[in-house]
Parts: sequence; C-alpha cells; structure tokens
Amino acid sequence: MIIGKRKLKAEQSEDAVASELVLELLHKSYYDRLVYYGWTIIHDKETSRDLVQEAFICYWNQKEQVSSNLIQIRNFLYVNVKNACLKHLRHDKVVDKYMGLQDPDPVEEASALNKMIHAEVLGEIYAAIATLPEGCRKISKMGYLEGLKNQEIADQLGISINTVKTQKKRALQLLRLKLSPESFLALIFLFQHFKHN
Repeated sequence: MIIGKRKLKAEQSEDAVASELVLELLHKSYYDRLVYYGWTIIHDKETSRDLVQEAFICYWNQKEQVSSNLIQIRNFLYVNVKNACLKHLRHDKVVDKYMGLQDPDPVEEASALNKMIHAEVLGEIYAAIATLPEGCRKISKMGYLEGLKNQEIADQLGISINTVKTQKKRALQLLRLKLSPESFLALIFLFQHFKHN
C-alpha cells in the first residue's frame, strides 16, 4: 500500500511539473502580445503588464475548467486581459454602477478585436524575423522595425549599401515563406510606412 501511495505522489508531482512547463511556455509565447494588446486599450504599459500577469494567474487557478486546447487557452487569456482592461478604464472614469450591467458597445468590441489581431500579426512578424540568419535579422530589424534608411544601416554596421539591399531582399524572400500572406502584407505596409516617413 505504501508503494502505491508513493507512486501516486510521483505521478502527481510529474503532472505538476508538466503543468508548470506548459504555463512557462504559454507565458513565453503570449506575454509580450498580451501586454501590447492591453496597452492598446488602456495606454499604460505598467498597468497592462500587471493585468496580463493577473490573467495568467487566473488561468493557473482555473486551468482545470479551461480546455487544454492551445487556441482556447489563448482566447481565455485575451478575453481575460480585455475584460480587465475595460474594468480598469471604467474604474478610472468612475462610471456609475450600472455601466457594468450594460452590453459592451459594438464599436468597442470591434476595436478590441482589431487590436487583438494587430497584436497577433506583430507577434508573428517579430517571431519570423527572430528566425532569420543573423545578418538578415539585424538588418531587417533596423530597416523594417526601426525605420532606418539603407544608408543609415550601412553606416551603423560598417557595410556597403549593396550588402544592406541584398540582405533585405533575402530577408523578404525568407519572410514570405515563413509568414502567412496576411502577416507578410502587414510587414510590407509597415515597410512602406517607414519608407514614406
């Protein structure tokens, strides 16, 4: 009987470790996206970080009731952050007690959905750029994400402008293969934005 109890404790211990590893993976994958998403709603990065941490704690406390499907967990986290942000905004504005009982404004819901999609697309772009070879990655970040001109990149890195152009072209070819068509199009729009500003 003692052996059975030890085996049960060992299995429970293994399950706890597995659950913690899943939480760590979720945190690593979604923390930055969720912080950005929260920031787009409340425009306060520190509060957004706090609300995202609370969302992960809420998930951890309710993990038995939440499906183990990754998409449903992601949706749970996004909804939790959105609701916490909206609650925070209501509190800041000292809205009367009846505001919480009303249905969310359809415009507010559409805006929240657009911000969530934007956060996901940016997350996909950043993740794809991180997988590029070092030269392409560095030049892509400087050109596409920081908005530097080719000559500025060449000057900062001490390389020729033709090398910069070649690396950017190579990066775009690789990113086209790695990104969804929608995300690649968003990257092109981001590139065009920096090109004209």
